[in-house]
Amino acid sequence: MLSLKRPLFAGLAALSLTLAAFSVSAAKAATHTLDLSGTEMSAQESLQTALILAEPGDTLLLPEGTFALTDGLSLDIDNVTLKGAGPEKTVLSFKTQEAGSEGLMVTSSGVTLEDFAIEDAKGDAIKVMGADGITMRRLRTEWTDGPKETNGAYGLYPVSSKNVLIDNCTAIGASDAGIYVGQSQHIIVKNSRAAFNVAGIEIENSYYADVFSNTAEHNTGGILIFDLPGLPQQGGHSIRVFDNRVVNNDTGNFAPEGNIVGEVPTGTGIMVMANRDVEVFGNEIAGNGTTNVLIVAYPNEYEDENYFPFPQGIHVHGNRIGEGGTAPDNEIGELIAQITGTPIPDIIWDGRMPWGDYFFGPEAGNGIYIGENTATDEGGQVDFANVDATMWYAANWFHSTKRELPDHAGGPATLTPVTLAPVTQPQEAQ
Repeated sequence: MLSLKRPLFAGLAALSLTLAAFSVSAAKAATHTLDLSGTEMSAQESLQTALILAEPGDTLLLPEGTFALTDGLSLDIDNVTLKGAGPEKTVLSFKTQEAGSEGLMVTSSGVTLEDFAIEDAKGDAIKVMGADGITMRRLRTEWTDGPKETNGAYGLYPVSSKNVLIDNCTAIGASDAGIYVGQSQHIIVKNSRAAFNVAGIEIENSYYADVFSNTAEHNTGGILIFDLPGLPQQGGHSIRVFDNRVVNNDTGNFAPEGNIVGEVPTGTGIMVMANRDVEVFGNEIAGNGTTNVLIVAYPNEYEDENYFPFPQGIHVHGNRIGEGGTAPDNEIGELIAQITGTPIPDIIWDGRMPWGDYFFGPEAGNGIYIGENTATDEGGQVDFANVDATMWYAANWFHSTKRELPDHAGGPATLTPVTLAPVTQPQEAQ
């Protein structure tokens, strides 16, 4: 029998450990099929009880059906698998959620979440905090009433974690980012779809990330690689964005006022801000109304003395780029259009850099490198512009847009593919 060492929420302390929802032989890791039918307890009680009583190595199986939950769920046991019957068959609905700031909060390591959906969470759908080893596979997070400012900020949300795998997931309707990995390292996001979010996929203040074979469509911005001030981990670097489909990102920005992502223009394909050593290659990028690729420095004032606001070592090459830049949005898009004309070029760099680099050139490997990219629209060509925002703001009368691709030839060394450390499973009890 499982020992009840962790307190349950009010009203559950006296429950028998031989619950129909969680009948076990608990001397060793086991698979448990959960009963969420409400015959013994509510779905809320049954599921949270199972998450509390789980032992390292356990697999918890969720049945088919849509289950209404009124409070957030939490898991703090290492090496647990929570598995449903599929993201369209097992649905945890938080439409009537009364308490909790997340749908599911995970604060343990070696956890696998797969084959279920979380809908209409009051806050973030699935948040993972401080994990070493988290796998999210065949999950769906969605706010079913469409894009709204009141939707939760994040769909899939690992933060301050390492060895993060997001594979074959879907994220829809987040008011910040559908798939967001922040302040983490050793990250793989692949085979997933993000749609109708403000940011489709966002990697923020993170190290060593591969983002590939995903579809980012009908977001405000498709794929964002950001580094921001004032966070415990900064200096984001070593990120590859490749073999993705980043198309038709045309949803108006619905982020709550004050969010940095609220400054992203509608119709941004791939955006890199203040990171170093980022490689963007092999992607299909088209139909993004402001611009297909945007490379910028951090635009706002900050007080963090350790923060470096400029992008360095950015290499854009081998992409298939179609029509874009025909519908520039917000002050950023309109300013770029004023400087470059419309349609806005496919690849835009704001030109901001440290003053030493501006006058003497960056050190080898620290520049903005634009390799050969292929135009997919009939008769089109891939064009580039350094809008030279430094001179635009400092001496507008002396400003000129720079479009010479040979000035950006070459590139940093090819980045190494990301590998994830294997999760150590617990030994069976004797």
